[in-house]
Amino acid sequence: MSSSHGLSGPPLAPPSLAVVRRLQRRDRGRAPPRPSLRSPARPCCSRPSHPIRIKPPPPQKKQQQTLSNSYKWDALPAAQRPERGLLALRAGLNAFANLRPAIVPPQLADSSPLKREIVEGVDILIVRELVGGIYFGQPRGFGTNAKGERTGFNTDVYSAPEVERIARVAFDAARKRKGRLCSVDKANVLEVSQLWREVVTDLGAREYPDVELSHMYIDNAAMQLLRNPRYFDTVVTGNIFGDILSDEASMLAGSLGMLPSASISGEGPGIFEPVHGSAPDIAGMDLANPLAMVLSAAMMCRYDLGAEAVAARLEGAVEGALDAGWRTGDLWKEGRDAPDRQVGCKAMGKVLEDLVAAAK
Repeated sequence: MSSSHGLSGPPLAPPSLAVVRRLQRRDRGRAPPRPSLRSPARPCCSRPSHPIRIKPPPPQKKQQQTLSNSYKWDALPAAQRPERGLLALRAGLNAFANLRPAIVPPQLADSSPLKREIVEGVDILIVRELVGGIYFGQPRGFGTNAKGERTGFNTDVYSAPEVERIARVAFDAARKRKGRLCSVDKANVLEVSQLWREVVTDLGAREYPDVELSHMYIDNAAMQLLRNPRYFDTVVTGNIFGDILSDEASMLAGSLGMLPSASISGEGPGIFEPVHGSAPDIAGMDLANPLAMVLSAAMMCRYDLGAEAVAARLEGAVEGALDAGWRTGDLWKEGRDAPDRQVGCKAMGKVLEDLVAAAK
């Protein structure tokens, strides 16, 4: 099957695209043809002038993975915000499984706001259900109660099959890691979480007796993620809880700019993007950290393209840059890191390009 792959969202996409293209040039003639990479004419951060409507792709359509960098426009009407389009894209592709690794490289253990002895060695995979729950549940909207007061409401709903399919992804991942899975819910209060816990427990007992399953309430999980993050190996949770926990986990490594993500369905193209938001306050200033975008490209190669060697080389370039002391502003600290090793987004991209080109 032919495939093309879009990278979008300045300022992170151009350096990331350049790194992957350098890897393609380096291997030209030594490996099978690689998928084409392109920058779309309309970047993901473009502000729409009308409500966003995205239809699910027709079957058998040319496969296209999406590597995106989302810019947020909070002042826009809800129907025109890019987040609404991103939700529709996830649902249209049925990208129900969001994989968010939270790894603290030894080079960055001192960049964390937590003590080194707490974060050193942290390696967590958060498996978040992405196309259900409160972000998609119906009914939703605004209304008026019996007192004439304005109200807003959303619906947090999951079916048993939806819970089972994301739990299966998490169990499979845990089996390949350390064999431990923690399911996060709020079953002491929410019926939807009671169903979640029941389905996850039943699946584990039936098909994954070799995986150690535990359950934790979301409030305790948020606390333990900071108090004892090495307790966690693989975590599975619903949409809104996963959104919160994965952003929290990013700070274990000291920056949102270090966390990639993969959103996959197992049956078609996926979406690969950094966990972080848009940071509009530094847009156009060459201050962004491109490492999570490059790591997202590595996840695209691994999970959608089956190009494990390419993924490993991209990850190796990131590790090499950190080993050499290169830091963007979000990771650099005065008195600890070399002043001449603090670089912007474009320069970090060039460092990665050179490392990819020099790799054996």
